[in-house]
Amino acid sequence: MRLLTGPGSLLALFLTSTLGLAAPAAAQSASPQKPWTLEELFRRNVGTRDEQMTAFPPHKVIDNVWYVGTYSLASYLITTPQGHILINSSYEANVPVILGSVATLGFKISDIKIILGSHAHGDHMEGDAAMKMLTGGAQVMAMEQDVPALQKMMPGGKPHPIDRVLKDGDTVALGGTTLTAHLTPGHTKGNTTWTMKATDGGRTLDVVIIGSAGVNPGFQLVNNKDNPQIADEYKQTFKVLRSLPCDVPLASHGAMYNMPDKFKRIGASPNPHIDPAGYKAELDVVEKVFLDTQIGRAHV
Repeated sequence: MRLLTGPGSLLALFLTSTLGLAAPAAAQSASPQKPWTLEELFRRNVGTRDEQMTAFPPHKVIDNVWYVGTYSLASYLITTPQGHILINSSYEANVPVILGSVATLGFKISDIKIILGSHAHGDHMEGDAAMKMLTGGAQVMAMEQDVPALQKMMPGGKPHPIDRVLKDGDTVALGGTTLTAHLTPGHTKGNTTWTMKATDGGRTLDVVIIGSAGVNPGFQLVNNKDNPQIADEYKQTFKVLRSLPCDVPLASHGAMYNMPDKFKRIGASPNPHIDPAGYKAELDVVEKVFLDTQIGRAHV
């Protein structure tokens, strides 16, 4: 795909795209009472093709955190006086959708200076090369364990840019905002959960953007020749996630923090995104699916 010129280019798509598409059905939210299966949880998160490719109304989450993703694939814009940080470029085909949402919120595309990601799957980081070019050279940063998978992610044959390789605990700072990268492997080897501080009503709050702790259909948790430690990695990830202080849970998929319902309640007091109980409930749901899957696979 040509990136910069021509009627089929991403730039042309961005300039001509609109956000007036018919809204797909909202994804089902998590419920701690519901006994989710692996397949149900996977479908809840990824949604339908329409939900993956249709812009969700862009909106302010809290403080300088803005939602600019689709109905099922979450992308966030962290704004600062010295430029902005984008988390998750999504599919390359979604780059114009994300940039359209950024523009709708009144922010300049060229002010995006850093591109981060949750994990090396195409629905979250395939668009890094296109996003880098269309922003005028934003720096792409990724966790070291995901670098090999990202280097194989080459839509249209374009090399995957990686300007800074991150390690567990590294920080990314811009304009007074600091994000910390937490290695939470299992879903991918370099799956990354981001944390930062935000303020609301004079309070300083902990924001956690979960990479993913989900087990996708087809993942082999027992006797995995490519990653024999995958089950232990998941267990470590749940330990890390439960250790993180969290007031505002966010994630790589909107359904993981009940985004559609919270969006309906924007403007209420307190901010509906302040939901520490929801964070714990989601971890309970996802960890139970992991444990059930592990036990089931161990007896196959």
